[in-house]
Amino acid sequence: MSEAFGSLALALEPVWGALAGPYAWIPALIPIAVIAVLAISARRRSRRAMRRVAELQEQQAVEERYHQLQTAAEAQFAEIKGRLSIMAEMTAQRQAEQSQALNKRLDDVAQRLGVTLDAMGRRVGENLSRSAQHTAENLSRLNERLAVIEDARQSLATLSSEVVSLHGVLADKQARGAFGQGRMESIIADALPPTAYAFQVTLSNGRRPDCIIRIPNTTAPLVIDAKFPLEAFEELRTAGNGDGVKAAMHAVRQTVNAHIEDIASKYLLPGETQDTALMFVPSESIYAELHERFPDIVQRAHRSRVFIVAPNILMLAVSTVQAVIKDVRMREQADTIQREVGLLLADVTRLIERAADVDRHFTLSAKALEKLNASADKVARRSDRLRTLELEDVPARPTPRLAAGE
Repeated sequence: MSEAFGSLALALEPVWGALAGPYAWIPALIPIAVIAVLAISARRRSRRAMRRVAELQEQQAVEERYHQLQTAAEAQFAEIKGRLSIMAEMTAQRQAEQSQALNKRLDDVAQRLGVTLDAMGRRVGENLSRSAQHTAENLSRLNERLAVIEDARQSLATLSSEVVSLHGVLADKQARGAFGQGRMESIIADALPPTAYAFQVTLSNGRRPDCIIRIPNTTAPLVIDAKFPLEAFEELRTAGNGDGVKAAMHAVRQTVNAHIEDIASKYLLPGETQDTALMFVPSESIYAELHERFPDIVQRAHRSRVFIVAPNILMLAVSTVQAVIKDVRMREQADTIQREVGLLLADVTRLIERAADVDRHFTLSAKALEKLNASADKVARRSDRLRTLELEDVPARPTPRLAAGE
């Protein structure tokens, strides 16, 4: 510093010489000014030096802080590494436990499915066996029906020959009467019980009608007598001209009126028989011919309380009597029928309840199978998720933050 001032004084000597005189005081100010400038410069340098020192101190503090943070980070990394290893062990253990439990549940499900499938297999086998049995029974019945059809075909083959013989039977008057009586007896015997009718019964006047029908709640039976005026109707059919037709129609009227008078006089006995009787004509064509071309004969028969019936009308009348007999018997056994109906209703109620129980059982079985399938699907999905499980899927614990100043 003194050398600088000396060199500065030597440099300013010419200036001082020029300023001698009235301005002699100015050279005295120059050193002061120089000193001030130097002081200011020194102060600035001192400030820069202080700032540099501060910067170095701050840099050193930062390095120390960096070392501290690095040390803390290494400690935390070691702690995290230890926790992760512990978590990996726990995860492996849990996965092993879950895998064991899953395998056990899968074994249980497989066992239950096996039992269910075995039961279903047995049921299906039983159903198939029953179906096979029913099929065999149906085939047997079909064979029986085919045999019946074969028998019917053979019967039809013999029917033509029997029709030829029937013409011979109808040609004889006595045989024709037996044919009409036999047809009437077959109709009545097929529809009525044996106690409701009788054939060839002798009345109090010594006459024997072909059949009597015992009507319930009365002692007077209904008389049925079979007549077959075939010859007169054959003459009417074969008559060609008008005179022949008139003669044949007169013969028909005489024959049928004679039958009506015969039945009315012999079999309508007051108090012993019903006040009406039936004249059975075993031919539907003769019956239709009477009602179409001889209404006067029909009216006369009605006035005589004798009703002409054909096989179909006789069946209807016999069915009516059968219904009356059934009604009387039902009224006689009304208490028994009522009791049996009550028992039948109770059986029906139990049948409905048991059918409902069976329906509920099948419904519960169906729901159980649905739940079983749903559980199996869930188990399969969870097994897939466990196979694809990774370590990153495990949520990590939050890292504790460092307090300020550490």
